[in-house]
Amino acid sequence: MRNREPLARACGSALFRTAFLLLFAAAAFASDQGEGSKYSLDQGTQFIKTYCAACHSGKSPAGNFRAAALFPQTSFHDNSETWSKVIFRVRNSEMPPKGMPAPSVDEREQFSNWAQSALHVEACADGIFPGPAPIRRLTRAQYGATIRDLLNLHVDAGSALPLDGAGGEGFDNAAETLFISPIHAEKYLDAAKLALDSAAKDPRSRARFLIAHPGPGVSRDTAARIILSEFLPRAFRRPLQSGELASYLQLFHAASKRGDSFDEAVLFALRAALMSPQFLFRSENPNPAPNMRPLDDYALASRLSYFLWDSMPDSLLMALADKGKLKDPEILTGQVARMLRNTKSFDFAQSFVEQWLRTRDLGKSIEPDTGLFPAWKDAELQGDIRYQPILFFREILASDLSVLNLLDSDFTIATRKLQKLYGLNVKQFKDSQPTRIDLPPNSNRGGLLGMSAVLAVSSHPQRTSPVLRGKWLLETILGTPPPPPPPNVPPLEEGAAAASQTVRERLALHRANPVCATCHARIDPMGFALENYDVMGKWRTEEAGKPIDAKGQLPDGTSFDGPAELKAVLLERKDVFLRNLTNKLLGYALGRGLTLQDSCTVDAIVEEVKRNDYRGDVLINAIVLSIPFRFQAGAVPDAKTTLSADNMKEDHTTPR
Repeated sequence: MRNREPLARACGSALFRTAFLLLFAAAAFASDQGEGSKYSLDQGTQFIKTYCAACHSGKSPAGNFRAAALFPQTSFHDNSETWSKVIFRVRNSEMPPKGMPAPSVDEREQFSNWAQSALHVEACADGIFPGPAPIRRLTRAQYGATIRDLLNLHVDAGSALPLDGAGGEGFDNAAETLFISPIHAEKYLDAAKLALDSAAKDPRSRARFLIAHPGPGVSRDTAARIILSEFLPRAFRRPLQSGELASYLQLFHAASKRGDSFDEAVLFALRAALMSPQFLFRSENPNPAPNMRPLDDYALASRLSYFLWDSMPDSLLMALADKGKLKDPEILTGQVARMLRNTKSFDFAQSFVEQWLRTRDLGKSIEPDTGLFPAWKDAELQGDIRYQPILFFREILASDLSVLNLLDSDFTIATRKLQKLYGLNVKQFKDSQPTRIDLPPNSNRGGLLGMSAVLAVSSHPQRTSPVLRGKWLLETILGTPPPPPPPNVPPLEEGAAAASQTVRERLALHRANPVCATCHARIDPMGFALENYDVMGKWRTEEAGKPIDAKGQLPDGTSFDGPAELKAVLLERKDVFLRNLTNKLLGYALGRGLTLQDSCTVDAIVEEVKRNDYRGDVLINAIVLSIPFRFQAGAVPDAKTTLSADNMKEDHTTPR
């Protein structure tokens, strides 16, 4: 086996992780369309010589980076992080700097797709390995759900905690963002006190954790020992270690000595447990060996429960861990099926879907203008709109259906008010509860693209936006985000002067600018296909008194008209969609940014799902059974310093 240290070091870079995932998705999209396969090493070398060597060669190369270091084929292994940064900056038009000869957009795409594919091949040559598993605190949502299950308390104890920022693949459960600050410590103390005080007053909750009390033949010490012996392993999600029980008993004794009642003294000790790192953080015993090893069953139980429930393991998972049975793949997949059908899987579906589709801010920072769209004033309808994609996703997983239903389907989840908004009227609803309904032909409501939540978050408050919708599709569905817009791009004309024009007509003037035209040729066509939906997703046939033109054409010549034909085009690129969905779900499951090595796991998962008719349950099982999910990486020895982008100085001539 070749020396993997340079690759291992590269995988740890945050910029590398971001760059790799974006670029590999783009490369996969291009490959799916037959592009880039004829690009050669000679062409790549010539690209570097033409556009990089002028600044990055000679006795004093810019940023102390020599372009010649990228010429050998072995550089994809030895200088992989350098390659990733160069590709990222070339693709995003950050390099070459202004004033220097620059490649066309097509040249940038061909070069970066070729180089990213070469990096991927090199990374996967030695097989699949687990990535890092950093310590991370519970997220705000995880804290609330864990307190709920630990105390049987149906109060959101995490509601007052600070919001968590997104990291990794765009999710707030990424370890790299889950640090703790002084304000967290203060809020956790308040939350623990509130939760325990509320639970002690609730008979159902009290019966769950205050399971003993001093009485005839039972001392205060014995009762406290019984309570703590049951509570602490559940709170810490593992068996107690030597001395842990004694330390919390000491807190109970200290509170008793100052005159606290039995309940007060016990709650004092329990509050300390809820403030401890063992409860607030998820950590795994480090692996000192050089080779990877399976996770212990308790760590695996926590990984599984915080993936599929956003909460602590239940008693069955802990019992299986006690017996060492979770390492058995058959038992593990059986638990996945059970957990997906449990109502607690809604928390996972909501957390994943709202962050993946970016619908979490709907009704907060993003919402339709109620003056133009008065239906949005209906709070019940708002809830129906927000929950539709969540319940739809959960239905696919719980019923073992194909994930391609996310692109197009013959059913949806609806309520009486959603059905009215969509003009369906195919089912008589007895109440306001969401229900699975079969869609009539040509309803244009199958899959995510016909849902109000998606259409609203990809619109402006006052009008639709083919640009926002096209960008949303490229980023969220295909995982191929367009490059950032150039500076000082003028906005579309608004107001009375534009009232007689459709959005498409106004965009035509915008696209006439050659600087804008190239990128908009990729972004806008998919957005045009969704113009029959207004901001709230209601079907329309006219805008500004003119018929809607929903035709679009991709740069490769693929044409379509309207959402039905757009969905057909997306289904032709279903493997690009599946790879993006797999990237997102794997990143969410692992709770960290994906690495170059993780792309090899994504390959294996995608092939497994394709062999099994794209079923959602197969996708979840393949993630849970993957090496990164079930194994720990070995200890990596200190790597010797080699030429890498870490030594580059940050200036306007250096890839950033």
